[in-house]
Amino acid sequence: MVSIRACSLGTTLLISALLLVGVSPASSQAAKPTSRPAPARGKSLFARDCAFCHGRDAAGGESGPDLTRSRLVARDVRGDKIRAVVHDGRIEKGMPAFARLTVPQVNDLVAFIRDQARRLNSKPGGRRGVDVADLQTGNMEQGKAYFDGPGKCSSCHSPTGDLAGIATRREGLELEMQMLYPQNAKAKVTVITTSGETLTGTLTYKDEFHIAMTDSEGWYRSWPIRAVEYKIDSPSDAHIEQFEKYTDDDIHNLMAYLQTLR
Repeated sequence: MVSIRACSLGTTLLISALLLVGVSPASSQAAKPTSRPAPARGKSLFARDCAFCHGRDAAGGESGPDLTRSRLVARDVRGDKIRAVVHDGRIEKGMPAFARLTVPQVNDLVAFIRDQARRLNSKPGGRRGVDVADLQTGNMEQGKAYFDGPGKCSSCHSPTGDLAGIATRREGLELEMQMLYPQNAKAKVTVITTSGETLTGTLTYKDEFHIAMTDSEGWYRSWPIRAVEYKIDSPSDAHIEQFEKYTDDDIHNLMAYLQTLR
């Protein structure tokens, strides 16, 4: 038979040991391992690393697309494609790489995005932007005729060249924005020096005092504006000049044609 005194002593020793390691007797009994669901964990990661571009609800921000309606997200059941984009980034589109994120962290991000998609799509009348279907109302044949004719698009672009597969790389509003005002279109420059040498390359810099290029061999060259003659060929200029010539039908028809280039 164990005496009451012995039990009291054992309890006292146990409490003393817990206090030494910084654990109170009450907390040692009440504390149980808890785990937040994946979407909740992903929400915290998304707010930290992604919301500044894609919005806090993943439905798109000032510079990032709506991930809740992303084809890549919807089709990537195992998360491999999403993981590759997150890991490597899309530098050409302004998305940095997040190689430091672990596989479980990326899985949590995907869980949050898919949870957001379910929530937003369940709201009646919850249109959050322009759907692809909204931009598929034009006539493809008339769009092709405009491309080859009055639009003069074929003088710079080719459906089997630079535009081959454009509709698989861009869709909907992103494709239309690129058509109307191409981003990251590099301007070409031709410079004639005082000695009569002619050089061509990609325009790197220009202000009221200097002009610079990167030539075909990758060398950076610059000159004072007043010391050379130069001509700049900017692809976006032709698109800007076309703004006042477009009709609504022209834009819809041209979009219908471009969406066939897969």
